[in-house]
Amino acid sequence: MSQWSQVQQLEIKFLEQVDQFYDDNFPMEIRHLLAQWIESQDWEAAANNEALAMILLQNLIIQVDEQLDRVSQEKNLLLIHNLKRVRKLLQGKYHGNPMHIAVIISNCLREERRILAAASMPVQGPLEKSLQSSVVSERQRNVEHKVSAIKNSAQMTDQDVKYLEDLQEEFDFRYKTIQSLEQNDKNSALIKQEMLALQAMLNTLDYKRKEVLSKTGRVIHEIDMLMGNMLTEELLDWKRRQQIACIGGPLHGGLDQLQNCFTLLAESLFQVRRQLEKLDELLTRLTYDGDPIPVQRPQLLEKVNFLLYNLFRNSFVVERQPCMPTHPQRPMVLKTLIQFTVKLRLLIKLPELNYQIRVKATIDNNRRFVLCGTHVKAMNMDESANGSLSVEFRHLQPKEMKTSAGSKGNEGPHMVTEELHSISFETQVCLYGLTINLETSSLPVVMISNVSQLPNAWASIIWYNLSTNDPQNLSFFNNPPAATLSQLLEVLSWQFSSYVGRGLNSEQLNMLAEKLTGQQVSYNDYQLSWAKFCKEHLPGKSFTFWVWLEAILDLIKKHILPLWIDGYIMGFVSKEKERILLKDKTPGTFLLRFSESNLGGITFTWVDQLENGDVTFHSVEPYNKGRLSALPFADILRDYKVIMADNVPENPLKYLYPDIPKDKAFGKHYSCQPNEVSKPSDGGGKGYVPSVFIPVSKILNDSTEPHSPSDLLPMSPSVYAVLREHLSPTAIETAVSCEVSHS
Repeated sequence: MSQWSQVQQLEIKFLEQVDQFYDDNFPMEIRHLLAQWIESQDWEAAANNEALAMILLQNLIIQVDEQLDRVSQEKNLLLIHNLKRVRKLLQGKYHGNPMHIAVIISNCLREERRILAAASMPVQGPLEKSLQSSVVSERQRNVEHKVSAIKNSAQMTDQDVKYLEDLQEEFDFRYKTIQSLEQNDKNSALIKQEMLALQAMLNTLDYKRKEVLSKTGRVIHEIDMLMGNMLTEELLDWKRRQQIACIGGPLHGGLDQLQNCFTLLAESLFQVRRQLEKLDELLTRLTYDGDPIPVQRPQLLEKVNFLLYNLFRNSFVVERQPCMPTHPQRPMVLKTLIQFTVKLRLLIKLPELNYQIRVKATIDNNRRFVLCGTHVKAMNMDESANGSLSVEFRHLQPKEMKTSAGSKGNEGPHMVTEELHSISFETQVCLYGLTINLETSSLPVVMISNVSQLPNAWASIIWYNLSTNDPQNLSFFNNPPAATLSQLLEVLSWQFSSYVGRGLNSEQLNMLAEKLTGQQVSYNDYQLSWAKFCKEHLPGKSFTFWVWLEAILDLIKKHILPLWIDGYIMGFVSKEKERILLKDKTPGTFLLRFSESNLGGITFTWVDQLENGDVTFHSVEPYNKGRLSALPFADILRDYKVIMADNVPENPLKYLYPDIPKDKAFGKHYSCQPNEVSKPSDGGGKGYVPSVFIPVSKILNDSTEPHSPSDLLPMSPSVYAVLREHLSPTAIETAVSCEVSHS
């Protein structure tokens, strides 16, 4: 079943998450129509290779053309229109930057895998629960309702001001008419009656002025209360969700809703400001003793300007945190002299501001690093699919400055991966007579000079964003706080779901908890130190817990990803636990686990039964990335042979734990079907016999010492068949063997 087919079967709450990251940058109809083709391409590699990205873009356009031909024959007018629009988008927007579409599609596929993994987990973790609480959802609805009510109130006050303006014009006309009469005419009874009517009209004007000022004051107060409470909390919650999403958590949404609220409030404040300006015009034409306008208007205008300043300052946000395109799943880790991207948005979307705001990017204030590349750009509404007022820096490079002695500070393999830096942005908004200076900063970033520093740098990013919602604590690692074990395990599961498409279950997390703490503990109560996670070596090992886990992630990603996604790799299980699981199983039952002693290694253990009925276990020497580069792991499981004593070599692996036939579990991942016997003329070419690698191990009853450093025997299937017919197992044994432990 394709990944897209699995996505379509998700519950509605997960489908809503999928809907959030498909937009005009990569329309969902293309994802749907070309599902299998899209999933069969290496978009992640293309995101780092412009030539490959251009080829995939051209092939994508060809695929769209083929779909267009098909729907044209079916006369599906709506789909024809959409496909033509998509084709124009692909040709126009990405032709000059094909790697951009590769990054977008790669991210979409990765988010799908993360959501599928989250949907398969039976229980939400504490962090995810806190982000999706009913209290937060209720507040979001309340904010949207109040903003809408404020907008309506401001519009109603507009009508009151218009009525007041009309009333004053009538008063002016009638008053000037009386003033133009001769003195004798002013003493007439009719004129006296008209003067009484004017006095009544003036009283009405006074009442309406007070009423408009009162309503205006209420609107301003409602905006003030909303900005000071619920809207601020909403913005802080969005920033916290962004932090969690950056370290693999649920995709954060809600920025478009916030933009709608900020924009409506700004429009309402500018509307109130125009109303106060209109009252000032009315004041210049008519004033009187006790007139409320000169007393109240200055205070209200000052409050409106103050609220506008604060609203604009809060609306300037980092929409997408700094990230190297070469490592999209490791944001906020930046390598010197390597380009990174970062995107900012102004949540107040006003047409008057399009291309009028120029944003400048800088780094830190300690002058250790500088930013190279285009670091000043104008915000606009054209680059974003949803028309938001934003700017994306795509060609920034951090460069470390030389010290006064002429050498670079810490650049090189020893650059400190716990040293935090910040990318800052500043701009100025000039609108309707207001000038507002805006500043914002990225979440803390870690600088590296060598890709070997990436794992520890990423550990720092994880720990920071897990432990604090302070966006700018650059001295955090001077005294890093402990983390709750339950939250840390949840984040570790996210590393697997976001990076390799499948999270960890409770049994796997239990094993990691025991490895971290050395004991069985309560998740909710235990506090784990930063040193225990990333600084101290595991007992009896030469590496830390995090280095061990990162090596496993790398192994899965590069060599055993399909098997991991299918859920056939138990992975995190101790030697003691595996024996408990296997001891009562049918001989030949095996499981796959990650090595605890070798970095980035995977092994398999199977159960066997001796002639006397005793149960024994055998674990093969762990396979690392070097050996798995030579032979796919599924093929190793299929072809693996064991030589025991004088017996003929045979495959001891029959059932994947608990009782799944091996070929049923791994058959679809075999690279080709093995041939029992093949003749030399079947494909050697130029007189050579085709050869294959066959993994073979030898088990001695009286020794566990390895007789050879390798278990890969290069020979053709036909040669192997001949050897079995004419040579004894002992003779074969001298050619091939490897270490297998048994008990």
